[in-house]
Amino acid sequence: MNNYLLVAVGAAFGGMLRYWMSGFVQKFTILSFPIGTLSVNILGSFALGIIIFYFDAKELISSEMRLLLTIGVCGGFTTFSTFSYETFELLRDSQILWAITNILLNLFLSIFAIIFAYYLSKIFGGV
Repeated sequence: MNNYLLVAVGAAFGGMLRYWMSGFVQKFTILSFPIGTLSVNILGSFALGIIIFYFDAKELISSEMRLLLTIGVCGGFTTFSTFSYETFELLRDSQILWAITNILLNLFLSIFAIIFAYYLSKIFGGV
């Protein structure tokens, strides 16, 4: 299958999954904080780490499947542009503390998620 088509199919699926998950998670909070986007960014970072550090490292997936899952699904699923917009909205609404919290949590928890995936993959023999 053409690489561009693989990425497009993966991104479409990732985008639909992002739309569902962020809305689903957001329904369960009473805060005016974008927890749905935060949860998508953390899960997407973790999934990307598992795909790269375990499945790809152990050669359990083809290069085409890696492309579909990493650039396609994870790229369509994670939401940096949404994160940026929601942070701007918080700043515009003078919710400075929430904006800073959003920046720090998305940054550090997403990096932690990929580090966690790396070490988890090492434990189970991926890397």
